[in-house]
Amino acid sequence: MDTLLTAEVAANSPRFRRKSSTFVDAIHDMPETGEMAPAQLYSTESGRLFHSGRIAIVTVGLPARGKTHLSVALARYLRWLGVKTRVFHLGDYRRQHVGDGKDVPDDYFFVNASASTVLLRQKILKKCRDDIYHFLNHENGQIAIYDAVNPLAAGRRSLAREFAKHDVETLFIESACYDERIIEENVRSVKISSPDYIGWSADDAVKHYLARISAKIPHFESMEETDLNYIKMINAGERISVNNCSFGYLSHRIVFYLLNLHIKSRHTYFARAGSSSEEDSYKADASLSEEGVEYAQKMGETLIRHRERERQALIDRGGPDVPPKMLTVWTSTRRKAVETSQYLYENGYRVRQRSQMSQLNPGVCEKKSERRIRLEYPEEVAKHEADPYHHRYPRAESYHDLAVRLEPIILELEREQNDLLIIAHESVLRVLYGYLMACNATDIPSLLFPRDEIIEIIPASYNNEATRIKIPGIHEKIIPPSPEDIRIPVPPSGAITPIRLDSSSPKTNTNATGTPLNGFATPLEPGDGQQLLIERALRD
Repeated sequence: MDTLLTAEVAANSPRFRRKSSTFVDAIHDMPETGEMAPAQLYSTESGRLFHSGRIAIVTVGLPARGKTHLSVALARYLRWLGVKTRVFHLGDYRRQHVGDGKDVPDDYFFVNASASTVLLRQKILKKCRDDIYHFLNHENGQIAIYDAVNPLAAGRRSLAREFAKHDVETLFIESACYDERIIEENVRSVKISSPDYIGWSADDAVKHYLARISAKIPHFESMEETDLNYIKMINAGERISVNNCSFGYLSHRIVFYLLNLHIKSRHTYFARAGSSSEEDSYKADASLSEEGVEYAQKMGETLIRHRERERQALIDRGGPDVPPKMLTVWTSTRRKAVETSQYLYENGYRVRQRSQMSQLNPGVCEKKSERRIRLEYPEEVAKHEADPYHHRYPRAESYHDLAVRLEPIILELEREQNDLLIIAHESVLRVLYGYLMACNATDIPSLLFPRDEIIEIIPASYNNEATRIKIPGIHEKIIPPSPEDIRIPVPPSGAITPIRLDSSSPKTNTNATGTPLNGFATPLEPGDGQQLLIERALRD
C-alpha cells in the first residue's frame, strides 16, 4: 500500500507551491492562470465571478477545534466551483520564519510573551497580511481564508476595519467545541498531520499541543459581536449560529456548504464496478460477467481485511480496542455497480444507490472503436484533443457536465459520517477523486482506476492523502480501464492509478518504448484532413 503522490513527485511538479508544507493533495497549490475549475459555470477576464465582491474569511477558535480542517474543506469546495480561493495558514508563516514546532520560542503561544517574541509574532503576522492583500489586489483573488486563532473581540473588530479599507468584506467563522471526545480526536489528528510534529513521539506531541490550548483558554472570547458577519459552528456541525449583517451570494453559498460539513474523521474508498457481460454497451445496462462476479467478491474481501488490519494497527499504537467505524456503500443505479456491491450487502453492510452517479453518457460514440470515431467525426476528435474535459461528442456528456451533475453527491459526501465505499464507473470516480484531491480540470480525464486496486483517501486537517490497496487474483483481462470510456488518445491500460498522465505534449502520449498511445503509428495532428484519417485507419 503506497502513497500515490510522494514528496519527490510533488516537489518536481510545475504547479507545486514551494512554501507549502504539504506534498499529498493539491489544495495548497494554485491552478495555472486561465485554467477553469472542474465545476465552474463561466469564466471572466478578471478571474472573479460577477455576482460577488472580494471576501476575507477569518477563522476563530481555540486550537484543536477544527479551524484548519474547515478552512481547507471550504477552499476545496469554492475552488471546485471556480471561485479563486487561497488559504493563508498563519502556522505556515511561523514555520517559514522559525522552523518546526521544536524551534518555536517557549513563550510564543502565550499572551504575556517577551518583547522579542511579540516582535517576532508581529513580523510573521505582517507577512501573512501582506500576502493576503497581494492575492486580493494583484492576483485577482476573490476569497482569502485567514486561518488563525483570532481570540479577542477587539482584535477581530480591528481586523474587519482594516479589510474594509481595502474594499474587502470580512466573514468570521468560529469553530467552537465543547465535546471532549471531538477535541481529543482532533488533537490526535493534528499530531499525525501537522508539519509541527514530524518526528515527534505521540505522547510528546499530544502533551505539547494540549499545552498550547491551555495557554490560550483564559484569554479567548467567543464570537458575540452583533456588528460583524459571522458563522459559529458548534461541536463539529451539531449546531450552527449565523449573524448576518450584509451577506451576499457567496456568503450564502458558504453557509449552505457549512450546513453539510462536519469535521469528524472518515475514510473514503473508491472501487470500479465489475466488468459486465456487454462491456462495450452503455444502453444495455448489462449484468456482471463471470469475471465481474469474481471481482466483486475479491474486492469486498480485500476491503474487509484491510479495515481490520488498520484497526489492529491503531490498537498496536496504543489506540482504543473498539470496532472499526461503520462502512456505508454507495453505488450508481447501473446494474453492474449494484451487483458489485452484492457481496458486501450479504455481509451486512448498508448499500445505497445514487442515480446521479451514473457514468458519463458516450452519445453517438457508444460501441464505436477509436478508429471509427476518428473516421466519422474528425472535427469532434480535434476539439476533444484540444479540451478533453469540456468537450462533448454529439448527444453525449462532457466531464464538466458530469461534475455539475455530481454536486449533490459531493454535498452528501461531506455530510456522511461513516466510512464510505463508492462503487461506480471510472468516469465518476475520476470526478469525485478530483474533488477530494483538488485536481485541476485538465487532470481529471487522465486519472486511471484499474480494477486490481481500491483507492483509499485519508482525510486530515491540513490535506488529504491517497493510498492504493492491491486486490490479489484479479483476472488480467478486466484490470485495464473500461472500453466504455471515450479516451482519445487512449491512455495506457497498465498505468498506476490515479495519477495524471504526462501532458507536456498536447498531441499525443507515448509509452515507455516511445510508441504513441493514440492507437496510431504517428501522432494525429488536429489539422489533418479526412483523407489522411482514412489512410491511417486503413493502415491500422
